[in-house]
Amino acid sequence: MSAAFPDFRLGAVLATSFTGTLSERHGDAVERIPTPQRLVDWLAVSGLAVDSCTAAQLELARELRESIHAAATAAAVQDALPVSAVQVINDRSAQGRAAAILTPEGRRQWRLDSASCVEDALGVIAADAISIIAGERDGKLALCASPTCQAAFFDTSRSRTRRWCDMNTCGNRQKKARFHANQRKNAGPAD
Repeated sequence: MSAAFPDFRLGAVLATSFTGTLSERHGDAVERIPTPQRLVDWLAVSGLAVDSCTAAQLELARELRESIHAAATAAAVQDALPVSAVQVINDRSAQGRAAAILTPEGRRQWRLDSASCVEDALGVIAADAISIIAGERDGKLALCASPTCQAAFFDTSRSRTRRWCDMNTCGNRQKKARFHANQRKNAGPAD
């Protein structure tokens, strides 16, 4: 992967990892799939390798990403799901051709056939989004507490009280900010 692009922020849940390809949505947004090749790269590291991607397929992917983000955000705050987002997610899920297979380690993995394309991979991502938004998996949707991020993430912690989409980025940034604010407060004026 090219050093010219920001690293991917991969999580344990495919759909919310995919929405994380656009981070800092309420600050200086960071686009992690700015080119068709970067989408191919992200799909490969996510277990959904495809041979190529066109600009039109990249736009389909971004539309799905934003639809998942909108629906997951609504679900996290218990609002009605946006009808247009639901339609995009359903369309992508229905158009994909992929098979779930069981690995020798006893885990599920997706297999795209040799003629698979980006649409098939997007179908897998959409199906994953449906399973978490519909509440079929053990966990809950939540929003990152970072004011510049506010990404939807799937909280599988025991207490379901996780605050950050990623402790290594958003969580650390907030902890550093609190530390520095406390340092300034405690320094006070010299007598």
